[in-house]
Amino acid sequence: MASKHGNKVYFQLLLDPARALLLEQQAQDKGVKATALAREAIYEWLASTTDSSVMQAAEAMDKARWKQSVQNRVAGRQRKAEK
Repeated sequence: MASKHGNKVYFQLLLDPARALLLEQQAQDKGVKATALAREAIYEWLASTTDSSVMQAAEAMDKARWKQSVQNRVAGRQRKAEK
């Protein structure tokens, strides 16, 4: 079962060793972390299997949540600097 991690949802995924090695090699070749490559692959799969309007709405909600998170951090730093 997935758990919350801040504004994100945390999934734990077990891969078989040989295919995990392939993922790590692909990630190294692309200069990214294996988890980032896996996340992108999942997002691409979702985009290919989900109605485009639903996917666009989900992306918009995620971007809005990220923007609000950044604004909250900036406001928190400003409050701390005022003290």
